[in-house]
Amino acid sequence: MNDSTVTLPWLVFRQDDNGNRYRVGRYATRAEAQQIADTLDGRGHQQLYWVERLGAAGTGAAD
Repeated sequence: MNDSTVTLPWLVFRQDDNGNRYRVGRYATRAEAQQIADTLDGRGHQQLYWVERLGAAGTGAAD
């Protein structure tokens, strides 16, 4: 990795009340990702939000 490469290993996901899952965004730190998830969760909708770290294979790994 060089200085011009940005690593965004923290993912925020959303699951709606029909069970559909979507990636909301990628973030540099867990704290940043958690803040986004908490803000979205605080809106009072039926969706579920959570944070995962990007796994070595390029997929989210449960945190």
